[in-house]
Amino acid sequence: MSRDAKSSLTPMLRFPEFKSHSGWTGNELRIIADPVTERADNEDENNILTLSAEYGIVLQSEYFGKKIAGTNAERYLRIKRDDFVYNDRTTKVSAYGTIKRLTKHAHGIVSPIYKCFRFKEAEQPSFWEWYFESGAHEPQLHGLANEGARAGRFNVTIDRFLSTSVWAPCPDEQRKIAECLSTMDELIGAESQKLDAFKTHKQGLMQQLFPREGEPLPRFRVPQFRHAPEWKNDSVGNIFETTSGGTPSRSAREYWNGGIPWITTSLVDFRVIYEAEEFISAAGLKNSSAKIFPKGTVLIAMYGQGKTRGQVALLGIEAATNQACAALLPRQGIDPHFVYLNLAGRYDEIRELSNSGGQENLSQGLIREMPFSYPSDIAEQRRITACLSSLDDLITNQSQKLEALKTHKKGLMQQLFPSPAQAET
Repeated sequence: MSRDAKSSLTPMLRFPEFKSHSGWTGNELRIIADPVTERADNEDENNILTLSAEYGIVLQSEYFGKKIAGTNAERYLRIKRDDFVYNDRTTKVSAYGTIKRLTKHAHGIVSPIYKCFRFKEAEQPSFWEWYFESGAHEPQLHGLANEGARAGRFNVTIDRFLSTSVWAPCPDEQRKIAECLSTMDELIGAESQKLDAFKTHKQGLMQQLFPREGEPLPRFRVPQFRHAPEWKNDSVGNIFETTSGGTPSRSAREYWNGGIPWITTSLVDFRVIYEAEEFISAAGLKNSSAKIFPKGTVLIAMYGQGKTRGQVALLGIEAATNQACAALLPRQGIDPHFVYLNLAGRYDEIRELSNSGGQENLSQGLIREMPFSYPSDIAEQRRITACLSSLDDLITNQSQKLEALKTHKKGLMQQLFPSPAQAET
């Protein structure tokens, strides 16, 4: 692209010292970046990298927990720090593919399905990392997405990718933008570590407040209950009534969009559930194995994608569930929040109960055989619940603070980078 009036763009927000500067100028990406063409050698086969939309460019062995590439990596591309990798496959995070910069490793090799490029020495990789992160390049990628897309991949060659246009200000303004957004990232990282610290503290406290396997009492007991009787212990099936739900036929419209909340394992993620994403009708309830569970029912995800299996939730409303949720119905004398927190702290243990078959699912039988301990005095149960709930409040507040920072960063990026779509006007 020539540097004409049409290729000059101005962002909504500029730092004071650059407000009098002219607009950002445009170039085809190939003018300022070159394709990476260096091939891997035998010594690189233990340094295979993969591109994650969430985590960036990471070691394949760490991301997948194993090496999944074939033994012959001679066609792989050898990249080095500050090189960029584009995966032209659509994801939930990136509709037009993912572009990431290599920052965590000095070098490595990647699959030839990726498009790799390297900015020339005069350019600032940190600025371009934020440029792509902001979505400023998406209108250009949208144009590529209409060419040869198949099975979620756009089949873009590196030459075609480098023919797209990018816009940039002077080097000083580039540095200012990169420094500003990097500072935001550091702040978000610090607040994220604080959130992790709260969660770790809660996990450790739960291990102290609930008995460990084979022990009659917890390691730490609330002072006023130290001389109370030992906790009762039995199997989940002997203490609670357990059951599961069902799914009305999707082909029967009259079974859906009624007034009965219907919960799936996507909502069973260590929280109290007050709202549903789907609803069934009275006819759907009657003509399926779904049933309405009372408020205070504890749900365990028996199967589901990724980390879902073994996760726990507490119904804060009356609701029906699908068959993938095991339901522990409330019992008099045992606080539902105590049951929920007890089982939530045993996530890894519950997952280990899974069948050894292909899908490693849980079952009603396995859940019913689980041991469960509780103090007979409901006041002690509620004291433990109150202690952990106060930590939950801290975690919730910190999570909200973190999300607010991420939202602010996203809005800041949208204002600091002009939209290339403006060039079409």
